[in-house]
Amino acid sequence: MNSSTFLTTSSRSSPFLNPSPLSLSSNFSSSARRRRFTVSADLDQKPAASSSPSRGPDVFGGPKELTGLQPLVKNFSPPARLAASAIVVAGALAAGYQLGLRFGGSRNAALGGAAVLGAAGGAAAYAVRACAPEVAAADLHNYVAGCDDPQAVRKEDIEQIANRYGVSKQDEAFNGELCDLYLRFVSSVLPPGNEELKGDEVDKIVKFKSALGIDDPEAAAMHMEIGRRIFRQRLETGDREANVEQRRAFQKLIYVSTLVFGEASSFLLPWKRIFKVTDAQIEVAVRDNAQSLYASKLKAIGRDLKAEQLENLRTSQLSYQLSDELAEDLFKERTRKLVEENVSAAVNVVRSRTRAATAVTQVVEQLDEIIAFNNLLVSLKNHPSADHFARGIGPVSLVGGEYGTDRKMDDLRILYRAYVAESFSSGRLEESKLDALNQLRNIFGLGKREAEAIMLDVSAKVYRKRLQLAFTGGELEAADSKAAFLQNLCQELHFDPQKASEIHEEIYRQKLQLCVADGELSEEDVKALLRIRVMLCIPQQTVEAAHSSICGSLFEKVVKDAIASGVDGYDAEVKKSVRKAAHGLRLTREAAMSIASTAVRKIFINYIKRARAAQNRTESARELKKMIAFNTLVVTELVADIKGESPETVSEEAAKEVERQIEEDEEWESLQTLRKIRPNRELTAKLGKQGQTEINLKDDLPERERTDLYKTYLLFCLTGEVTNIPFGAQITTKKDDSEYVLLNQLGGILGLTPKEIVEVHRSLAEQAFRQQAEVILADGQLTKARVEQLNEVQKQVGLPPQYAQKVIKSITTTKMAAAIETAVSQGRLNIKQIRELKEASVDLDSMITESLRENLFKKTVDEIFSSGTGEFDEEEVYEKIPADLNINAEKAREVVRELARSRLSNSLIQAVALLRQRNQKGVVSSLNDLLACDKAVPASPLSWEVPEELADLFAIYMKSEPAPEKLSRLQYLLGISDSTAAAIREMGDRVIQVGAENEDFAF
Repeated sequence: MNSSTFLTTSSRSSPFLNPSPLSLSSNFSSSARRRRFTVSADLDQKPAASSSPSRGPDVFGGPKELTGLQPLVKNFSPPARLAASAIVVAGALAAGYQLGLRFGGSRNAALGGAAVLGAAGGAAAYAVRACAPEVAAADLHNYVAGCDDPQAVRKEDIEQIANRYGVSKQDEAFNGELCDLYLRFVSSVLPPGNEELKGDEVDKIVKFKSALGIDDPEAAAMHMEIGRRIFRQRLETGDREANVEQRRAFQKLIYVSTLVFGEASSFLLPWKRIFKVTDAQIEVAVRDNAQSLYASKLKAIGRDLKAEQLENLRTSQLSYQLSDELAEDLFKERTRKLVEENVSAAVNVVRSRTRAATAVTQVVEQLDEIIAFNNLLVSLKNHPSADHFARGIGPVSLVGGEYGTDRKMDDLRILYRAYVAESFSSGRLEESKLDALNQLRNIFGLGKREAEAIMLDVSAKVYRKRLQLAFTGGELEAADSKAAFLQNLCQELHFDPQKASEIHEEIYRQKLQLCVADGELSEEDVKALLRIRVMLCIPQQTVEAAHSSICGSLFEKVVKDAIASGVDGYDAEVKKSVRKAAHGLRLTREAAMSIASTAVRKIFINYIKRARAAQNRTESARELKKMIAFNTLVVTELVADIKGESPETVSEEAAKEVERQIEEDEEWESLQTLRKIRPNRELTAKLGKQGQTEINLKDDLPERERTDLYKTYLLFCLTGEVTNIPFGAQITTKKDDSEYVLLNQLGGILGLTPKEIVEVHRSLAEQAFRQQAEVILADGQLTKARVEQLNEVQKQVGLPPQYAQKVIKSITTTKMAAAIETAVSQGRLNIKQIRELKEASVDLDSMITESLRENLFKKTVDEIFSSGTGEFDEEEVYEKIPADLNINAEKAREVVRELARSRLSNSLIQAVALLRQRNQKGVVSSLNDLLACDKAVPASPLSWEVPEELADLFAIYMKSEPAPEKLSRLQYLLGISDSTAAAIREMGDRVIQVGAENEDFAF
């Protein structure tokens, strides 16, 4: 079994089943060993006696009796024993001499007799001297066992016993008895495994060890021996509970031994080597027992803490070798337990079914005790000697304890609410109570918002009560400044003025709801509401909002009932109810119109949804016509009743507004369909009144959707009503111009502006014109006949001439752009033709993409480098051509450089190839290309594998009679020296002919 199981769990084997004897007892006599074995057997039967030994015999056994020479030795002092031994030896020698002389008759016999009896006397004297340590040990045992309290053993008495028998503490028998006494005492002091340490064990053991005068190594060996015995007892018991108890006993032994020997315990107590325990297990044993001792020490403190108690706790913590972190946690846990006792008592009072009248007082008393205790802890934390106090002093918190769970938080909220309510018992909130509430919130661990919500709820009730008393008692009405009175009230209660304003608004709303219960506001109601508004300082916008909300809901119901009556049900009774609600509820015209607009727009949206879901244009137009009829016959009447006007007045205002917008827009006369939607007097008289336009769908539908609906009805007006007949045929029935008047009303319902309406008509006419124009101008050519044909189409669709010309230009431009782009991509368009097109005001930038223009520039530069002229105009290439093609000049310059570098070497290779083909004209052209590339990007002299060919090239070019500067530059590029050039000039044609012959021969 592994001995580390004393601290953790049991194992199978141990090297201590037959432990070797202690090193200090290896030289003990057999009697001493037998005595130790007997004591050990007794200790094995009683592994742990009472932790507070009171009588010596109970701990150390009964007194030991002396036998043989031991009583004689006890009665003689060391000098007397020495003198008596000398006398015995001398007497034995004399007696032996006399006997030998008498019986032997000779001197030799006398000497022999003296030797024999002298040896016997010496043996007797040695026996007396040898039993002195055992007598001293027995006397020591009897002395210690005879003390009523082992703590009464004195070091002087033990030294006196040693001196009495002439022995020292290093004597084997005497030292063995000291160790045995110490082992018995330590075993008796250590409590059993199921009991906790009391804290005085270390002091008792140290004091007893000092009284015995035993050395630390010998005392440490006894501690290890106790550990072995605990281990053996654990092997003998197979009970699980007994194993746990023995493990706890071993942990206590480790902890107490560590404190007894202090820093020396690390090498005096080889727990790891003998019992195979780890450092962590030792630390756990020390930590757990230190916590247990410190926790038991903390039980003595209460709510009346004093500085002396805290200093004693700090001293105890250091003596227990407990870390500051653990001590702090234990102290906080203790203070939390004390607070939890008050909280539990308060909760029991709150939950009691038979709550007395003083229940609230009892709860507040408990909470006041908590706050007082918390203040005491805070003051002690700020004490000048706080560094010498126990760790963990500070504000207490219930977080992490019994009341730290969500289930218990409800009880804390109830207590906090009760304390808040009690704080307002005087009708105001004192500063001291406010500080106490903040402390209580922190102690309970309530969130800031949560505590503020409770505070706000309670304070709002108190504020309402105070406000009611001030209002009914006349105190508020008598105040010179109502606002100052209300502000002072908020300050007394520490109540948010904004929340007070909300309460004022709520009071006003409640009063308003009572006043409008019969469907209208009387003059008395208006005066009462005005008085409340003045007394509570309610802003005008708040009053208007309340009226809009409360009166508006009533008015909304009336409006919905009126709308639900339909086209045929909007009779005189409905009109009367609308007028009564609009004027009796004292709503402003804007508020009433806003409410009516919301309800009407919902009906309009339903019509729009059905129009969208229609299967064809005709069905969609029918739904839109229903909406127009609903607007004319119901909504227009509703608006007139809300305004208190006649429907004819509303219709005239709507017609005048349409006329004004038409007169402001000049394009209304340019489109035929627009002229038709403009109503004339005859058509208006025929169709009836004009519908209202004040309520529209401008803000409910996006512009795109509104214009699409308008366009749908416009197409219906243009094409007429389509009726399907059997065999897949259709009959189209065209309507008269009255449909266009309805179209105008539809535009007002949709909230379209005149410009938007003009744009719809124009786009539709333009779309029809474009479709036919694209067929006529399929090839992009515009002839006189086609112009006449296009004019005829333009008149048919009613499109203004300026828009028709834009469409024609767009089509022709698109066709031309496609042709130009095709020519550029196929290489049929050069820079000269580009310039001609630009002179003809053709927008090439929109017709030709930038990439195609860059490719055209590259092609043009490549043609310059392969023209064979040897000319390169920097202004033309770097400025004019990029400007004509509208490309980046820097990018164009980089393209020229790249082409020049690549063409330079290619021109030389091409010139040599033409030389070998005896094409002198081609050679001159290639060399001119080489010079053109050199002008674009100046090059260094070129190299060639056959220098004679370079000389032939120079000779051929010189024969073409070029300009001197070109010849000089070519000489430099080909690397021909002046002497070689002069020789070539003198030889003339012969150089070329010889070169040709050599070439033939080589071939």
